[in-house]
Amino acid sequence: MTTDPIRLLTDRVAIRDLLTRYATAVDRRDWDLYRSVFTTDAEIDYTSAGGIAGTVDEVVAFLDEVLSGFEMTQHLVSNLAVEVDGDSARVTAMFNNPMRLPGGDTWFTGGWYHHDLVRTTGGWRSRRLREESAWFDRAPF
Repeated sequence: MTTDPIRLLTDRVAIRDLLTRYATAVDRRDWDLYRSVFTTDAEIDYTSAGGIAGTVDEVVAFLDEVLSGFEMTQHLVSNLAVEVDGDSARVTAMFNNPMRLPGGDTWFTGGWYHHDLVRTTGGWRSRRLREESAWFDRAPF
């Protein structure tokens, strides 16, 4: 566990910014920005929401196709629980995501993101993301 309070605060701010970058990338469908959140060998698992588990490139292809069916999404990430241990960290963060379908119908989902992070020369990156979906409201399936 990191005991230097300045480094811990700096790490926590950088990790918060990483999760903000993640949400921004998904909602803007900015796949280069999305890739910048992860290590090149990252594992991403969206199976709890009916998605796939795979590499960054596999997941980008999946998200690009699936999210094209929505007029908008807005990933709201909050309640970060961060445990930093040297050059690695574990993060659990809540998400709430309204998603508008063509025609204006909106459905909602929420749950938790579980990230295993690693400090790199380019800053913190996720080497593993597992989404834990907890609920859906007005989902069309």
